[in-house]
Amino acid sequence: MLVTSIPQYIQGLTNAKVDLTSTDLTVLYTAPSGADFNASIVNSIIVCDDSNNGDTITVTITDASNNVFVLFDVKTISGHATVELLTRDLVLQSGEILKVQATTANRLHVVASIQELSKTRVTTSALAQI
Repeated sequence: MLVTSIPQYIQGLTNAKVDLTSTDLTVLYTAPSGADFNASIVNSIIVCDDSNNGDTITVTITDASNNVFVLFDVKTISGHATVELLTRDLVLQSGEILKVQATTANRLHVVASIQELSKTRVTTSALAQI
């Protein structure tokens, strides 16, 4: 998904992953902030329960003003199950933070697939300098 009203280019493709070994609110991904970045597109958030017990997960976004928006509140994940949380792409603005929290430690793994967008075209020669 690209926003057509502003020129932008895919800066990179990445995944963010975390093993929720505690019940603390945990940063899964922070959208890059800087003059060159517009946004990040989260294409997928997959959650797997690697226990036989099942658990729940809460997913939030924190914006630049530290406002918290709940995307999934105590979403049930069955034991030994894998669930795709998103049915559509999720846009994160520059600097926004995607956080996850398990109800029980050591049961859930989370992986997000992400496209990072920039305002400037990245050339092959520019990538070689990185």
